[in-house]
Amino acid sequence: MNEIADLLRAKGLKVTPQRLAIFTFLRYTKSHPSAEDIYKALMPTNPTISLATVYKTLDSFRSVGLVQELSVGNGRSNYDATVESHPHMVCTCCNAIIDFDSDLIATLREEAALKTGFDVAREQLIFYGLCPACRQASSQQDAI
Repeated sequence: MNEIADLLRAKGLKVTPQRLAIFTFLRYTKSHPSAEDIYKALMPTNPTISLATVYKTLDSFRSVGLVQELSVGNGRSNYDATVESHPHMVCTCCNAIIDFDSDLIATLREEAALKTGFDVAREQLIFYGLCPACRQASSQQDAI
């Protein structure tokens, strides 16, 4: 917890129990939750937390570079505490979002800069399709 408190302070943010809980949750999940998901997950152990606090905290975290906000076309923002550039996979059936690590992204960034003359600062690459579970469920449904 001290490491997270130090990180918040280093970014110029006041350390509060709510901020600690929200960032800890984001840091140790791979699910890319929405503000509502975070609120529901933290409510049992943080009964004084409000949805408005979660939204304001996420906005603060985003503005200082502690989280990235993802807009993947599901009608809500999702959040990721891994702020280094990396692609995501999104299931078009269940809306699961997972990280996809690839060394090819740096090569693609360099090629994009070379071919367009842009000084590429960041990118957001999202692949859409069916996750293994939804693909299997779909193929089982087709077999019936």
